[in-house]
Amino acid sequence: MINAVIIDDEPAGVSNLSNQLGLHCQGIKVVGTAEDIESGLTLINKPKRKIDVAFLDINLPDGLVFSLIDQIKNIDFEIIFVTAYDKFAIRACEYSSIGYITKPIDADDLISAVNRIPKGRKYSNIKEKLEVFKGHYNPNPFRKIGISSMQEVQFVPITDIIRLEADDNMTHFWIVDGRRITASKTLKHYDNLLTPFNFFKVHQSHLINLNYIKSYVRNEGGYLLMEDGKSVEISRRRRPLFLEKLRQLQETFVSES
Repeated sequence: MINAVIIDDEPAGVSNLSNQLGLHCQGIKVVGTAEDIESGLTLINKPKRKIDVAFLDINLPDGLVFSLIDQIKNIDFEIIFVTAYDKFAIRACEYSSIGYITKPIDADDLISAVNRIPKGRKYSNIKEKLEVFKGHYNPNPFRKIGISSMQEVQFVPITDIIRLEADDNMTHFWIVDGRRITASKTLKHYDNLLTPFNFFKVHQSHLINLNYIKSYVRNEGGYLLMEDGKSVEISRRRRPLFLEKLRQLQETFVSES
């Protein structure tokens, strides 16, 4: 049995989430609810109460839920954020690999979030995940990303990523220190996350950090030589977009010089 608490200031929201958990997520028991930071802290710190997962609304009447989280000495449970549509919150969850569901709650999304709860109370890097989340929740972007594999989540500075390569439903990351990290998500997922950070998809299978281009070779259809020595093909369809991106970057560089 997985013990859950819900912290949300909307009674209808608490009731709906409790009912949906009962209908769609067997093995989860709601052992307590709270409506604000103060009562939530009391709920979580209650002696002898075993909590496996906390469903937390981000915006509470007395402040952001981070104020509650910062007061918990030992976070030994999973966190799933519950929020109305908020592009910063959703993007922050994607970067940090923290589970989330949006209001109104979709049953499939709820089941997916619950299925991510580690078995055997092995809560992976929850404090580090929260730090990454808080950094990205601010519109001024944080500079790390959580790369999620089947075994763990590794946190890597975005500026240390040279390139990514698709491998069916997985993605290989090449890092400046020579590591290759394999993530259990598609290249499309990371394309959406990293494009704002000067990454460009030059091929269906390749996403590159433009800062690590060593040279652009025009012959043989056109390819890139990256700083790690790898040659990366540019697809014919993507080549005009890539050349336009290079032109924009050159103009930006000249204007800032």
